[in-house]
Amino acid sequence: MDASSLLVEEKSGVKYYDFDGNEQDPLKIFADSGINYIRLRVWNDPYDENGNGYGGGNNDLPTAIELGKRATEYGMRVMIDFHYSDFWADPKRQHAPKAWEGMSVEEKSSALYDFTKDSLTKLFDAGVDVGMIQIGNEINYGMSGETRLENVIELLKSGSKAIREVSEDYGKDIDIVVHYTRITAKADVLTLVEKLVNAELDFDMIGMSYYPFWDGGMDNMSRVLELIQERYGKKAFLAETSYCYTTEDGDGSGNSLTEKDLVDGYPASPEGQATILHDICQYVNNVGGIGMFYWEGAWIPVGPASADNSAIWEQYGSGWASSYASDYDPEDAAVYYGGCSWDNQAFFDFEGHPLESINVFNYMRNGVE
Repeated sequence: MDASSLLVEEKSGVKYYDFDGNEQDPLKIFADSGINYIRLRVWNDPYDENGNGYGGGNNDLPTAIELGKRATEYGMRVMIDFHYSDFWADPKRQHAPKAWEGMSVEEKSSALYDFTKDSLTKLFDAGVDVGMIQIGNEINYGMSGETRLENVIELLKSGSKAIREVSEDYGKDIDIVVHYTRITAKADVLTLVEKLVNAELDFDMIGMSYYPFWDGGMDNMSRVLELIQERYGKKAFLAETSYCYTTEDGDGSGNSLTEKDLVDGYPASPEGQATILHDICQYVNNVGGIGMFYWEGAWIPVGPASADNSAIWEQYGSGWASSYASDYDPEDAAVYYGGCSWDNQAFFDFEGHPLESINVFNYMRNGVE
């Protein structure tokens, strides 16, 4: 379960409840629901020159440490998702951190090594039970401002080296993950993995993003995971997936998944949400995939759709982007900053009460009584 936005949600006044109506830490609710891993993104410096957060969780390292400690307390392990950027990294944008701008590949590689090593050391020293680390986020077309694959691989090798060294120092066994998206482009994904293997990159797993409302059928998804394992001997899993329980907009900022995007056979309801997750997991399991992470299952509205929530999003960073990110991300955040477009895909309703669909994880693990 990715829960990266949780801390700023709580700072924004959002409260979560258990099935008895008692206020509760959603991480405990996740653990009680059978979830065993929490995924947390890390941005290098998600703030402007005046210290204003870029939003989307303001996911700096201290945020990951605080949430990671809470997840560890409830018996869940943690996957750290290094974007190696100051804000969102995905196929559309892979901006270098501000502090790395103008660096050569060699200088950037050294800076990435230092950042990774320092971050992981601080996580371990804080007692966070890190078991997996992503070196980059959806890096099909580049990472940290580099678009040439040989340069990206050099950066990946620096991150991997830092992780192995810190892991050895602390006596930990960490799985290193490379994360791709565009799973429908099967040949392109497999070519990327093959080039990593041929370049002798030290890594353990490939994580794929798969959103059934964007990324086609489950047959293709599972076939990609199967081929990664068969051809290259790497474990494979879904690093991101999700689905909606309603098509209503909870905060007035629009939704990424709307009525026109629904997958046939899976209605926008808690039952439809649970059913599609069960089926996704079944397809992953059938080909030997090791599991999946649900993306942002607790990112719910900070206020009703009828309210002006913009001041809260700006102050606490609980929308997907704030106006303060405009200079760093002028093509996207500067135009579309605002609230959360994912609130209809959470495992809590708009008031923070858990949905029955969250029980799907226990049902898959233990069966239905």
